Amino acid sequence: MSSANRLKSASEAASSLLSPLLQLHLAVLLFGGTALFSNLLPLPATDITTFRAAIACIALSLFTLKRRGHLKLQRMWDYGVILILSILVSSHWVTYFAAMQFANVAIGMIAFFTYPVMTVVAEPLLNRRAIPLKDLANGLMVLIGIALLMPVPSLSNDTTVGVALGVLSAALFTARNLVQKRYFSGYDGATTMSYQTGLAALLLLPFVTHSPTELSNYHLGLLLLLALVFTALPHAMMAQSLRQLSAKTVSLVGCLQPLYGVSLAAVILGQLPNLQTLIGGTLVVAAALIETQQSRKTH
Repeated sequence: MSSANRLKSASEAASSLLSPLLQLHLAVLLFGGTALFSNLLPLPATDITTFRAAIACIALSLFTLKRRGHLKLQRMWDYGVILILSILVSSHWVTYFAAMQFANVAIGMIAFFTYPVMTVVAEPLLNRRAIPLKDLANGLMVLIGIALLMPVPSLSNDTTVGVALGVLSAALFTARNLVQKRYFSGYDGATTMSYQTGLAALLLLPFVTHSPTELSNYHLGLLLLLALVFTALPHAMMAQSLRQLSAKTVSLVGCLQPLYGVSLAAVILGQLPNLQTLIGGTLVVAAALIETQQSRKTH
C-alpha cells in the first residue's frame, strides 16, 4: 500500500472510529507531540526539519494527488507566494526545534504559543487600524509570562536563548499565517503543505550536517514517526475536522497544544516544569484563549 493510501486510510479510520471533536483533540495531541522529537533525535534542529519536511512532502503530495489528481497551482503568482511561505515555515520549524533543544519542551512550546497574541496585534497594523486596548492588555500578559520563563535576561544563558528562539518561531509562524490568509487562502491544507514541506526541505538541504545513513534503525523509525504520524496525519485529520466543526471550536481546542506537549514531555522525557514556568505558561495560554474567543466573536 502506498504512503498516500496509508495516510488516507488512517485519516478515514480515525474519522469512522472517533467523533469529529475527539479526532480534533487527537490531531492537536499529535501536533503537540512533535516537540518530543527535539530531544529524542540526536540531530540539530536544521537536520530534523529537513528530513521531517522531505518525508512529509512525499506523503502529503501522494495524498493530494489521490484526492485532486494534480498539484498545479492556479496562477504563476502563486508559485512566488508559496516560495515565501516555505521560507517562513522552514525558518519557523528550525527555530521551534532549536528552542526546545536550548531550553526544554515546556519553555520552548510556551514561548512559541505567543503567536495567537502576535497575530491579533499584527493584523490591525497591517490593515492600518488602531490596536484595541484589550489586545494590548493581552499582549502585556504575554510579556509578563515570557519574562517569567527567562531565568536571566542574558543570551549567555541557554534557557533564555531557548525562550528567544521560541518567540522568534512564533513571529515567523504569525508572518506565514498572515501571508497565507491574504494571498493563498484558496487552496486546501494538503496542497499548501505539500508545497511548503517540499520547498522547505530543498531550502534547508545545503545546511544539513548529517546523512540519514548515519542514523540507527531506531532513529530512522523516529524520523518516519515524526513525519508521517506527527506531521502528515494530523494535517489530514485537522482538514477533516474543519469540515465538520466550527472554526471557533478548532481554534479553542488548538490552544490545548502546549498542555498536551508539556504533559507528553513530562511523561516520556521526564521534563517536569517548575512553578515559575507553570505560572508563565498559564499567562501565555490564557492570553491565547482570550484572544481566540474574542476574535471568533468579532467574526
